[in-house]
Amino acid sequence: MTTENNPNYKLTLSKEEMQRYGYKIIDHIVDHFETQNSKKPVAQASRAEMDSLLTENIPNLSTPAHEVLDFVMDQVIPNSNIVSHPKSYSFVPGPSNYISVMADTIATGFNIFSGGWAASPAAAELEIVTMNWLLEIFGFPTKQGGGIFTSGGSMANLTALVTARRIKCRNDFSKATIYLSDQAHSSNIKAIKVIGFKKEQIRIIPTDMEFKISLNKLKNIIAKDRLEGLQPFCIIASAGTTNTGTVDPLDEIANICENENMWFHIDGAYGGAAILASNGKKLLKGIERADSLTVDPHKWFFQPYEIGCLLVKNHNWLSSTFSEKPEYLRDIEGNESEINFYDHGIQLTRRFRALKFYMSLKTFGLASFKKAITYNIDLAEQTEILLRKSALWEITSPATLAIINFRYNPIGQNLLEEELDRINQNISKKIIASKEALLVTTVLQGQVVLRMCLINPRTTIEDIKNTLKKCEIYGEEQLLATSNT
Repeated sequence: MTTENNPNYKLTLSKEEMQRYGYKIIDHIVDHFETQNSKKPVAQASRAEMDSLLTENIPNLSTPAHEVLDFVMDQVIPNSNIVSHPKSYSFVPGPSNYISVMADTIATGFNIFSGGWAASPAAAELEIVTMNWLLEIFGFPTKQGGGIFTSGGSMANLTALVTARRIKCRNDFSKATIYLSDQAHSSNIKAIKVIGFKKEQIRIIPTDMEFKISLNKLKNIIAKDRLEGLQPFCIIASAGTTNTGTVDPLDEIANICENENMWFHIDGAYGGAAILASNGKKLLKGIERADSLTVDPHKWFFQPYEIGCLLVKNHNWLSSTFSEKPEYLRDIEGNESEINFYDHGIQLTRRFRALKFYMSLKTFGLASFKKAITYNIDLAEQTEILLRKSALWEITSPATLAIINFRYNPIGQNLLEEELDRINQNISKKIIASKEALLVTTVLQGQVVLRMCLINPRTTIEDIKNTLKKCEIYGEEQLLATSNT
């Protein structure tokens, strides 16, 4: 086909077509925000089913734009979980907000390159502005400190550990050792491996009965490593673990790092935002003493995916770690005050992530974020009270930073641990199969337990009561099945 016979080869639409197409998409998004609470949050399908539905040959010829959009809205979107649904309790939900969604639309629509100052001074400046807001929130120095927005917590942790390795170990990290708890997020282990550390250089420290890192065991193994001629260089603490919301003793770990001349990294990807609530701030005491801190705005700062963040005490640590000066960038270096964020992390090409955080904070105000986070923490505590009043449920990890773990364990039944594990696993399977709620299990101290992460400000105590009622029905069914075998 020649270009004369193919009107779409310029990859564009007419003004009227773009308007109709855009309005249609906005209508879909607004309808989603208005109706998502009444939908089922869970989508389930096998690979074979998805292959049958979506696999096709490369489309050589054009298809009307509205037909493609209709197909996506009819077949793709309904086969994805609604992570912003009030009954999406599992993993770490993504509540999102409409202003940030539209901000992402602007950033993508204008195709803003947010890597260097010369390409977009305003985008770079807004990243500086919003980064300074976060530095202030977490008690980091705003003049000397700095940071960078990333795709998420995994990339923020990786960026932090590359920086820590360079500052503390320079070019030789063959004897370096790094320390984290058995409840630390898996992205930290992945990052440690990616940057070249061997298994024998990683120290996994057991946690106590409250799932906090054991300080005594931490001190002992650091001392042992020093006696063996190794170089303890970094401790990773958790400010809100994914499993339980637990916060490690940050002040005490900061003291260890100062005494041992070690880098102190805090993974606050999940729980960091709780600093905006008075009861959360108390738990996070000492967070301001970190050398580097990961937070995830696309979790508890209510941003749509993707936006993670790394904060550091000294912005020069980032530029001295990641800056490269290739010939093709020689004309856009600017002066020292004009930050090129491609010099502060791994990515050269970067999307304009700061815009959604900026626009949502400006629109709703920090006070609204504080109220939403406080509501979430209170909601988890109300859930704990509800569960403790029941003869059917056992709390395995109390409400901490809006996460609570529990299991079906009726009083007087005297069930074996294996039976309890099977019953609770099946409760999760049945509630997911019903598509009424997304509620999965985790394992704590060898027990299979149900876990709720309640960071969605649209979730109500009635949502939770309705979910627990269904779980109790499924639990009773499993109990009867167990007694009949």
